[in-house]
Amino acid sequence: MRGLAFLLSLCLALPALAADAARPERKEVFGDVTVHYSAFTSSMLQPQVAAANGLIRSRNQGVLNITVLKRGKPEVATVSGTIKDLTGHGGPLSFRQMTGQGTVYYLAQFKIEQPETLVFDLKVETGGASHTFSFNQEVFPGK
Repeated sequence: MRGLAFLLSLCLALPALAADAARPERKEVFGDVTVHYSAFTSSMLQPQVAAANGLIRSRNQGVLNITVLKRGKPEVATVSGTIKDLTGHGGPLSFRQMTGQGTVYYLAQFKIEQPETLVFDLKVETGGASHTFSFNQEVFPGK
């Protein structure tokens, strides 16, 4: 139930956070492995959803959500990565695996101090295979 509530809240929060609401789905495909990702301000989460997932709900905290699917089904993975601003300042992301009702997802929180573009460098390991990718996202402190 906790996983379903969290995923539902993500679906509701993402359009409000996207600078371009028409943005295509954010994913990377590596053969039969698909990695979906989204980053958003944690203040968009309902308080009970944030608490149930051990997240700090704040206008200055972001959440990176990663879901890994293999052949369309949730896949357990090892997820790691770093975050940096455009000047190269940043550090590692610490992911926690969350499971519930047939879902597996990975969450990491990060600080949002000002409007800026952040670079996420990620590594996803599944079944002995390692997949890396990067993406940039403009972030803003929440309200």
